[in-house]
Amino acid sequence: MSRRKQTYQVKKGAPIRIWGRHPVIAALANPARSVRKLWGTREALASLDLPATLPITYSEVADLARLIPGDTPHQGIVAEFEPLEDIWLGDVLDREAGDSAARPRPIVILDQVTDPHNVGAVLRSAAAFDACAVVTQDRHAPPESGVIARSASGALEIVPWVRVVNLARALEEIAEAEYWRIGLAGTADTELSVALEGSKRIALILGAEGEGMRHNTMAHCDMLAKLPISPRMESLNVSNAAAIALYAVATAKG
Repeated sequence: MSRRKQTYQVKKGAPIRIWGRHPVIAALANPARSVRKLWGTREALASLDLPATLPITYSEVADLARLIPGDTPHQGIVAEFEPLEDIWLGDVLDREAGDSAARPRPIVILDQVTDPHNVGAVLRSAAAFDACAVVTQDRHAPPESGVIARSASGALEIVPWVRVVNLARALEEIAEAEYWRIGLAGTADTELSVALEGSKRIALILGAEGEGMRHNTMAHCDMLAKLPISPRMESLNVSNAAAIALYAVATAKG
């Protein structure tokens, strides 16, 4: 067994329910997904091109609301899927290394970001700015869920989400693949635009709002950098910070 395979774990979770028109359509279009059941109003399903073999239950709006948590808007459609198969970090890095014709795509690493809304929003920004993956530590991140799918607005089906056992080892593997690891920290002296000068392969590391990155995670960064925000505001929500940082990477002159 290779070192990479020893570093990461594979586990299959319970089926998840996804709701909302965009997340459900994206999941249905994902060949890596296995759909179990679909509920919806006749109006919501009428405009969809669904396979005849798909098990469909026509439901009232109130019935759909009982299938999902809270008062989340479902737009008349709920579906149950098998969770996505685990993705190896090594496979992502190998694929990116082999794509020599393309501009290097960034990787986003989240350290102890546990709010599913934030993880979903980061996935959405990662898709918007063509990041090659989002990496989280398995025990310090939320499981795949409908909340993440809804917040990601379809990006959960597009951006590889790599869950690792040991984040420090993952950062070492990312360094071996010749990525420049930049940790975002409000206390850093260097602004992100400066840290990006001349860099090619970029890995952005972000910590949870408030606590930030753990000390061991910071120790595995090549450089710490900050976003140029006003001193009147101490910090940004992690998903907002990720979006700004990814934009900076996309517009940087390498």
